[in-house]
Amino acid sequence: MVAAPELGLSEFIWQTRYRDVDAHPAEVEIGVTWKRVANAVAAIEREPAFWAERFLGTLQQFRFLPGGRILAGAGTVHRVTLCNCFVMGLIDDSIEGIFESLKEGALTMQEGGGIGYDFSTLRPRNARARTTGMVASGPVSFMRVWDAMCATVLSTGARRGAMMATLRCDHPDIEEFIDAKRQAGCLQHFNISVLITDAFLDAVRNDATWALMFPMQQLDEQGGAQVERPWSGKPRPVTCAIQRTLRARDLWQRLCDSAYHCAEPGVLFIDRINAKNNLGYCETLSATNPCAEEPLPPFGACNLGSLNLPAFVLEPFTAAARFDDRGIAETTKLAVRFLDNVIEVTRFPLLRQREQAHRSRRIGLGITGLADALAMLGLRYEDEAARAAAAKVVCQIRDIAYLTSIELARERGAFPAFDREQYAARPFIQSLPPAVQAGIRRDGIRNSHLLAIAPAGTISLLAGNVSSGIEPVFAMEASRRVRDGDGNTRSFVVSDYAYALWCARHGAQPLPALFGEPVSAQHQLQMQAALQPYVDGAIAKTIRLPTGATRSSVPEILQSAFDLGLKGCTIFRDTSRPAVIRELLVSGTEREAEQSKHCCDLERESD
Repeated sequence: MVAAPELGLSEFIWQTRYRDVDAHPAEVEIGVTWKRVANAVAAIEREPAFWAERFLGTLQQFRFLPGGRILAGAGTVHRVTLCNCFVMGLIDDSIEGIFESLKEGALTMQEGGGIGYDFSTLRPRNARARTTGMVASGPVSFMRVWDAMCATVLSTGARRGAMMATLRCDHPDIEEFIDAKRQAGCLQHFNISVLITDAFLDAVRNDATWALMFPMQQLDEQGGAQVERPWSGKPRPVTCAIQRTLRARDLWQRLCDSAYHCAEPGVLFIDRINAKNNLGYCETLSATNPCAEEPLPPFGACNLGSLNLPAFVLEPFTAAARFDDRGIAETTKLAVRFLDNVIEVTRFPLLRQREQAHRSRRIGLGITGLADALAMLGLRYEDEAARAAAAKVVCQIRDIAYLTSIELARERGAFPAFDREQYAARPFIQSLPPAVQAGIRRDGIRNSHLLAIAPAGTISLLAGNVSSGIEPVFAMEASRRVRDGDGNTRSFVVSDYAYALWCARHGAQPLPALFGEPVSAQHQLQMQAALQPYVDGAIAKTIRLPTGATRSSVPEILQSAFDLGLKGCTIFRDTSRPAVIRELLVSGTEREAEQSKHCCDLERESD
């Protein structure tokens, strides 16, 4: 049995993030919080007491860590959602449509959800509107309106708003979008990512020109070259007017330079995301949640939870160290049922969010503490053996999760958008073991998607400072400043979970090579690539570069991410946000600054 999580920061996180301060009787310790959550999520069951007890057991052991919104909101009287994040509806290119989308975003953030938007539907700067003759100010100008809204709606308390903005790589304002965060203090509440198409990467490889364009239907000017092109919000390719052309490699280098200097934008390989989507037969994706582990359709929601892998390591730091396969299987079954129940018990800020969630019943079960678990198994993160062990455990979680969802379909019915033939033909489903595919054809499946690996930053601190998500361990000890509910901060010195466990067992013995060695960008990419085939959603992972990394390394890393089959990539370099690296301000839900491209200045809604 792994040692219980340390107090100090863990308890402070519980008290300031997840304890229900309005509960009667009071939540005097975390066990009471676990009981509240277990009872609330089990309430829809035919035997609620039975399932509440089973949920409680895995929560108390820190084996399953529900998303932070679930921990904070389930079973309380507060008007909040249990979903961490949402992708909002497509923005209609009109003043009415733009400010209706702004209002929907404000309502969603007010109830605790982070939000993602695709701004590609908005006319480029200086385009003239047919109806009014007014000149458009462009997507980036309206992003500033969203940024101000976010700062205003969530201007007090321990949590801050998180937003994702995406823009197509062929939108005429893509250069302004790429440069949008290079000025300090701009768009502080946004992560930004460029929707990269396969055609663009082909143009980069071939040193070809690249056309920037926009749908003709929305433009006043009708002359010039035209091309048929898929576009955000359009069910089929539409006629687009080419506004101008440029060298593809120049645009690519501009993106890479911005990522090098300020860690943004990230890239999303949008054609691959849609090709791999289990519901590609009935939806098109063009945006993600703020941390990008969930590409979602308009009004889609993140319903997240993570298996805490260090809690499943038996006999750590010995020759007999191994994963508790039976425990992982049992906890995965409970976690899938738990998250499916959350869809029924949560509030949704908007009716269309509720409708979308029930239509697909997406859940996002992931892992955290991977690097610590590997160290406890005696494996170095950068070695092939570590990647093989990580892939094996994620593959196991995938198979058990899908089998559990098939069982739930027999009990409760398949998700409403399920089409037996079309779903079975999707690439990810075709990669499942034959017995799982046969079960889907026979009984259907309860949840369209089951897996996503989130940053899991704050819930990892709650669990004793286990390593976040699939990130390496970058520091054995660190000073962290944490904001409380009144906006004040408190400093903690914390140790990495596996490191602390090693020290407790081995005292002053020299540290093994398992700890403290830098992990190269390529090894980080290889770990993410080893796991992506077993994850039907995406993986939130930031490639951290050493301080001395050169500009030329960035395009190589992003190209490698595509070649390895990833769905997207972000990078972070210490000196790209120099003021906030050494002391991390944990504000509710961000992942660790040492491991994130954005959280240096953006307080996340990922857990």
